This record gives sequence, structure tokens and C-alpha cells, in this order.
Amino acid sequence: MRRFVDRALAAACGACALGGVVVLFGIVATILGRGLPALDWRFIGAAGGAALGSGGVRYQLLGTLVLVATTFVLVAPLALGWALSLTVYLPHPAWRRPLRRLLYVLNGVPSILFGIFGLILFVKYLDWGKSWLAGGILLAMMILPTVTVAWVERIEALPRRYGRAAAALGLSRGQIAWSVVVPQTWGGGASGALLGLSRAAGETAPILFTAAVFSGATLPAGVRESPVLALPYHIFVLAQDSFDPAVGAHLWGAAFVLLALVLVLSLLALPLRLRAREEAAHG
Repeated sequence: MRRFVDRALAAACGACALGGVVVLFGIVATILGRGLPALDWRFIGAAGGAALGSGGVRYQLLGTLVLVATTFVLVAPLALGWALSLTVYLPHPAWRRPLRRLLYVLNGVPSILFGIFGLILFVKYLDWGKSWLAGGILLAMMILPTVTVAWVERIEALPRRYGRAAAALGLSRGQIAWSVVVPQTWGGGASGALLGLSRAAGETAPILFTAAVFSGATLPAGVRESPVLALPYHIFVLAQDSFDPAVGAHLWGAAFVLLALVLVLSLLALPLRLRAREEAAHG
């Protein structure tokens, strides 16, 4: 009976995994099939027009890259500091437990709530209006748990003898963190950051109220009243009028560009992730 239950559970898990893969490949195939005909260098390099479905996606792509770069600059030091606090600087489990719980709570917050929080704080209270920096801050907050957990897992996989040897040589906790832990675990942190950024690149809700507009913006020149064009928001607006054939072609072309950007970020993370696992396995 137990063997039958085990086989049934294994079959159910396999079916669920296969179903997820089929759905994923179906989405990718649909975007490729409908997006490739609309794609050329003029589409990527031309600025968008004021009308729906006109022009290209140059500034939408550049605006997305601005948000991604801002997110990375903000999230990397925060995730590193949080990970080191959980693994190096706070030795007692009772001190680490609240930080871990806060991390899990933050990971469970819906993305639309980040957008509403940004609307209240940055747009209304700080009077920034729509700003690329507000969007970058919200995206960094959203992916902070992903990047931090990836870094914590890599640090915890580090052989304990490294820290013990450094402590035996008289190094302080700070010296151990920056001369032993960080150099040995940067690959895991970088891969987690790239995976988080691949998620952030496709998010619409956090930038909907705080950072993105459909047209009329180029590259940001300041902080206040300095929105950007972004591919996720662009696709969101076009999808509301997708029955127009011209708009539909532009929509699928923009979706293809966004998919390619996410794929590039994910592929960049893959070798770093594999390297981190290999180092953890061999000590």
C-alpha cells in the first residue's frame, strides 16, 4: 500500500511538473509565433508614437533597463547586509528569527500593494510625481527576499572550516565577512540578483502608479516628475485595445522584446548558479 501511495504521489508530481512545462512552452511559442513577424531593427530602434500601435519600443526598452539597473544598485547592498546579518553578525538564533520572519512576510506581499505604497509615499507624500527612482525602489523592495535568500543559502553552504580558520587567525567578524564570506559567495548572490531582476523586469503593478507612462517620456533627467516608458506598462496598455490588428502586432512585438530581456537575465544567472552549487558540493 505504501509503495502504491509513493508511486501515485510521484506520478502526480510528475504530471504537475509536465503540465507546468507544457503551459510555459505554450506561452513562449505563442509569443514567438505572433511577435516575430512584427519584429525588426526599426521596431526596436524607433521611438514610439503617441497613437496606440505606432512607432517602435526604443524608449520602452531603455526605460525598462533604467528601472532594472536602479533596482540592482539598490537591492545588492541591502540583500548582502541582510544576508550577513542572518549568518555572520547575529550569532544567536533568537536575534535572527525576527529578520527571517520579516523576510518571508515581505516575500508574500502582493505586488499591487507595493504600487499603492509607492503611490502614497513617493507620489503623494514626497511629491515626486511619477519617478524612475520610485519605481526602482519599489522593485528593489519586491525582489529583496529573493536575492537575500539566495545569498543566505550560499553562505550557509560555505564550509564552516573557512570561518573557523579565519577566527583562529584572529580576524574579527567584520574581517571574516568581507575577506572570507563575501569573496566565496558572490556568485550565489549575483545569480539570485539576476533571477530577481528577471522578475522585476516584467512587473507592472509596482510601476503602474509611480514610475511609468505610456508616451511622452524619453530618458530621465531628474528625480521629481521624471517618469519612464517601460515594456510591461506598454504591453498592459496595448492589451486593452488588442482587437485592433495594428495594435495587436505591436503588442506581440513588445511582448517578444520583454521575453528576450527576461531570458537574457535568466541565462546570465544560470552559470553563476551552477558554479555556486558546484562549489558548495565540493567544499
